[in-house]
Amino acid sequence: MATLRDIRRRINSVKSTQKITKAMKMVAAAKLRKAQKRLMDARPYAERLGDLLAHVAAQEEAGLHPLLQVREPNKVCYIVVTSDRGFCGSFNSNSIKKANAEIDALLTEEEVKLITVGRKGSEFFTRRNYPITEKYVGLFASLEFQHAAQISTFVQEMYRSEECDRVFAVYNSFKSAGAQIVKVQQLLPVEPEIPEAGDYQQVDFLYEPDRQKILEELVPKNLNIQIWRILLESYASEEGARMIAMDSATENALEMIYDLTLYYNKVRQAAITTEISEIVGGAEALRG
Repeated sequence: MATLRDIRRRINSVKSTQKITKAMKMVAAAKLRKAQKRLMDARPYAERLGDLLAHVAAQEEAGLHPLLQVREPNKVCYIVVTSDRGFCGSFNSNSIKKANAEIDALLTEEEVKLITVGRKGSEFFTRRNYPITEKYVGLFASLEFQHAAQISTFVQEMYRSEECDRVFAVYNSFKSAGAQIVKVQQLLPVEPEIPEAGDYQQVDFLYEPDRQKILEELVPKNLNIQIWRILLESYASEEGARMIAMDSATENALEMIYDLTLYYNKVRQAAITTEISEIVGGAEALRG
């Protein structure tokens, strides 16, 4: 049986852990508010630009821009976005599990290239000897648009040089602090959207100065914006998942403290009862 000193030490240890998890929850909540604001500012523009380019791609010949060319998917590239740190529940395991299933389904038929964003994904796939083409670690400590542009430039060079025929992103899409949805989104080539009859988006576009120059500017810019939105989605999801995980850890610590305190009181009461019994027994022995 544990002594009173051991139980007190355990209670103090859990209380210290509770303070840490509570502080981490508050920090995650503050970061989430900032990340959510950046995401909500960027998401409408990214979605509208993506829709616009999808309609443009449906009307234009693929040869007008290298990133619009559709080839047989013999070489597929996956951008897997995870976090650099843990303590965020199933956030990383969900995206890694989805990416792992996608890659394993293709490895026997197509050549797969892997780009990891975040330390957790990089460590997972490195341990399992997956073909990692490029790693990006530490971006989320100070996430800026230039990080998305850097990833986009690397992906564009791969696609232009025909090192890959399809580019997908696997990431956690932010829905709320307690809900993240793992998505697989095709980034290249841009998937054309064929509008239904009567849709206003069937209207032809007027290009100024000309189609070639507009597409040269629009297509790479769209990829930059889409990767930027994906990074923002993942970062907001990470902080939301961390806040919920730390809140659960704090609640669990409270329950442990309650149970340990109750156990401590029972052991203490048993010790007091034993001492009283010994005193009474000793007094009776002296009296006899």
